[in-house]
Amino acid sequence: MPYPYVLLSAAVSLDGYLDDTGPDRLLLSGPADFDRVDEVRASVDAILIGAGTIRADNPRLLVNSPERRAAREAGGRPAYPLKVTVTASGDLDPGAHFWHTGGEKLVYTTDQGAGRAARALGRTADVVSLGPALDWRALLQHLHDERGVRRLMVEGGGTVHTQLLQQGLADELQLVLAPLFVGDPAAPRMFGPGAYQGGRLRLTETRRIEDVVLMRYEPTAPGTGPLPTAADRRWLGTACELAALCPPSRTAFSVGAVVVAADGTELARGHSREGGDPVVHAEEAALAKIDPADPRLAGATVYSSLEPCSRRASRPAPCAELIVRAGARRVVTAWREPDTFVPAADGTGVLTGAGVDVVELSEYEGRAKAPNAHLLP
Repeated sequence: MPYPYVLLSAAVSLDGYLDDTGPDRLLLSGPADFDRVDEVRASVDAILIGAGTIRADNPRLLVNSPERRAAREAGGRPAYPLKVTVTASGDLDPGAHFWHTGGEKLVYTTDQGAGRAARALGRTADVVSLGPALDWRALLQHLHDERGVRRLMVEGGGTVHTQLLQQGLADELQLVLAPLFVGDPAAPRMFGPGAYQGGRLRLTETRRIEDVVLMRYEPTAPGTGPLPTAADRRWLGTACELAALCPPSRTAFSVGAVVVAADGTELARGHSREGGDPVVHAEEAALAKIDPADPRLAGATVYSSLEPCSRRASRPAPCAELIVRAGARRVVTAWREPDTFVPAADGTGVLTGAGVDVVELSEYEGRAKAPNAHLLP
């Protein structure tokens, strides 16, 4: 289920007031940061906001720089990104700036809201029903598969940001902090109440922009059960990078593995033939670095660029068995083991038979195969 890269963007005051961009509203960012936002908009394939934000702020969501629009067109893209909104009810104002500026527009709604939205907008926008209820995973997959969106910028509002973060679907959070106190208890906040990842986000950048500060974060906590999250994709990408570090071999695959606790803490990583051991496997190398009594193993996810092995000649225990013994209850992998060395390998079957959830993200298969191209037909 490939999804676009989802970037959440917002500005907040020191007491958490969420930026509003409509007329006569408090603007938290300054000219330099507005230009940065324009640059980010120019880099993405689509921009999404909730219908409530259209009603409250009446934004245009444009790429304002003529040079950036020209660069998009020179690269074979439309001058403006696709503009997307989400509404359960279909209650949309056809006179809003959103519909009459920029390029193509797309509305995601429910079966109940589709007729209302179509009647209000006519040919102004494409209307897509997601079924009886809004489904963010279905929305993201449709954007990726049907509209070719690889990078999505989400500019609000708070309900949309909350849902995407709580469902683990946001790849990045760009938060601009303004040195203002608003003090209004009714002022909108960026996030609502509910369950978020248990651990800390990873801070990837801080930057002063005039009198505001840009902070960029990445979620780190693995998903639970069979549903992948943005953090799962990032960690599996790390495993694929580790596979590229393996010493070349004609008789074994190059594999990378990372073990991550439920709160997003990396417990260990490893790769095939690590440390001069010609037969060590990636998952084996990573697990050997963790105290078997570590209580975090019970909630950990093991990321492996290749399906953990179910049989091997070089060591008594295959990696699938080592994972079960360690107590990890979830594995995310990119590629099923082919018959190159072990016919009918089924590490997934061993794991699921022991109650371990296995998630396969096939969109990473090419990256996992790359360091093994010499072994494949």
